[in-house]
Amino acid sequence: MLEIRNITKQFPAVRALDGVSLDIAAGEVHGVIGENGAGKSTLMKILAGIQPPDQGSLTLDGIPYQPRNVNDASRVGVVMIHQELNLVDDLSVAENILLGREPRRFGLIQLGRMRTEAARLLEEIGANIDPRTRVGDLPVAQQQLVEITKALSQKTSVLILDEPTAVLSERETTLLFKLVRRLKERGVAIVYISHLLPEVLDLCDRISVLRDGRLVAETTPAESDADRLASLMVGRDLVDVYPPLVPPSIDTSRLSIRDLSVPGHASKITFDVAPGEIVGLAGLVGSGRTEIAEAIVGLRAISGGEVRLDGDAVRFRSPKQALERGVAYVSEDRKGRGILVDLSCVENTTLPNLSAYGRLVPDRRRERAATADWIKRLDIRCPDPRSPIRTLSGGNQQKFAVASRLDARPTVLLLDEPTRGVDVGAKRELYHLIAGLARDGLACVLISSELPELLGLCHRIAVMRQGRLAGVVDGPTASEESIMRLAAGVGEEAA
Repeated sequence: MLEIRNITKQFPAVRALDGVSLDIAAGEVHGVIGENGAGKSTLMKILAGIQPPDQGSLTLDGIPYQPRNVNDASRVGVVMIHQELNLVDDLSVAENILLGREPRRFGLIQLGRMRTEAARLLEEIGANIDPRTRVGDLPVAQQQLVEITKALSQKTSVLILDEPTAVLSERETTLLFKLVRRLKERGVAIVYISHLLPEVLDLCDRISVLRDGRLVAETTPAESDADRLASLMVGRDLVDVYPPLVPPSIDTSRLSIRDLSVPGHASKITFDVAPGEIVGLAGLVGSGRTEIAEAIVGLRAISGGEVRLDGDAVRFRSPKQALERGVAYVSEDRKGRGILVDLSCVENTTLPNLSAYGRLVPDRRRERAATADWIKRLDIRCPDPRSPIRTLSGGNQQKFAVASRLDARPTVLLLDEPTRGVDVGAKRELYHLIAGLARDGLACVLISSELPELLGLCHRIAVMRQGRLAGVVDGPTASEESIMRLAAGVGEEAA
């Protein structure tokens, strides 16, 4: 279906792709994996008409394929679902799904027909979303389902999925996999990018591995396992992915949440975090985990209960005020609340803590030195820290989002899906960084949909269900099954 021959792409100071050749067959799910900065997203953008290659050629169904833009690509059936969502927040779900293809009569848009068609498409993928809802009011996971529905509403022969399950629940991921397999049976060629190696092995027919802009291996699930794929990605064996768990040495609470209620999202949530402790927040999408973190730092209204910091009652009006008191928040919405894509990597790193670099005029030398230090500590692929952060891969952008909050030296850190879109090698680095911060006395709350991540890092895990605390389990002795039973409402409450 799609032939990729000797594709090369050069950016300032870095060669993103170096002579990459692939074949994508009709009716095949072809996995493309690699570390952040390996060239995956650049290759996909070339296929989708977002960027032209510097060298090489593309052939689609035996015909030379040279898309000048996204419209050229979609007209011939090549559609990409991006890791960073491309939706219009102020339009409804139906308007987003059929944007540019609205049903009309006498030149007027027929809203009724649009909503009916959107409802049919949403039902087809198993998404229970009202097509009249404003997209900006949906959680990120449901926005992802809208993005998927939008892509599949077009006549698609090649579907490119870039980290499609990063914000989906287990149920939503299962629905997506069923949909992908149905499309495969219909002869659609599917390119699947994911850092979650077990799902790549489960879903894909063939797997191509990129490293430093080059194709280094092509394999099949029958020939590989997650450890081998990880080694191919990073060029070395990965050991000690999760660091040893060191019990906190102080029993007193640094962050205390008492009967905290967030209107429409959470009710009477209570938990404590001690200095040196990592407490996980688990639960299905929509359980209220993110809303609790947002309420703590002033992004959402609190209707009851209290937040205490080192014994003092606090009620923050904004994340800036929270950060000034030592409470830092890394949002799951990297593009919306984590980084400013048009600012440089240096500016993104120091902006939340800008006052530390000068009262009137920031000390640019100190800013650059601090950024260089974080680039080294987090192994960020960043050829030029002065360039806009949007030029980096999504995983490297995520590392800068984490670095920018840590640069303020907080005493409490709230991390919401911190490894979303991050490769297996970078995850290991983040895990060891978080554990090291905890050993130094940081109190950490980790929100994650990846249960192995919670079990590998957390001292305790609070499990939420439908806006309430279903139970708290001991991290070292808990299992994925025990957490899921609580999250799904089939387990007993634990203390």
